[in-house]
Amino acid sequence: MQTEKIILGIDPGTTIMGFGLIKIVNNNMELMQLDELILKKYNDHYTKLKLIFERTLQIVDTYHPDEIAIEAPFFGKNVQSMLKLGRAQGVAMAAALSREIPITEYSPKKIKMAVTGNGNASKEQVAKMLQNILNLKEIPKNLDATDGLAAAVCHFYNAGKITTGKSYTGWGAFVKQNEKRIV
Repeated sequence: MQTEKIILGIDPGTTIMGFGLIKIVNNNMELMQLDELILKKYNDHYTKLKLIFERTLQIVDTYHPDEIAIEAPFFGKNVQSMLKLGRAQGVAMAAALSREIPITEYSPKKIKMAVTGNGNASKEQVAKMLQNILNLKEIPKNLDATDGLAAAVCHFYNAGKITTGKSYTGWGAFVKQNEKRIV
């Protein structure tokens, strides 16, 4: 009996949103799509958020992923940057949740560890390892696309394992797991 699953990985960002899709057939991984949404040319933050939402919905409606893995914002020194990144992640999550697709968040370190075996690996090391794993002909110029793909690969490698990442199956689950955040 053949089993098949599609996983969408997203690296949210307000400059570039990277994403990758993998198909799992009988526990074998194959690349479906690797791309990015370039947002540099837009000055208005709200326009960027709208475009992230629309592009995520378009990807979901085109490829019908079974699950989504998204990179969680990392704690940096610049609070404004983190806030913008959190908003980008939030609208991508909202688009997926509107289609009732389960989402799992992974920290950047967990993603790097799953793909390379080193939680402190560089973006270039992650991209090179993905090139080897998935037989990519070339690595994209912007590594945000491979970061999104890495989230999907991390999710595949962690399938069936207990993770410390947060997982949501819909709005109800999100609200239940985040009661303190609701006013």
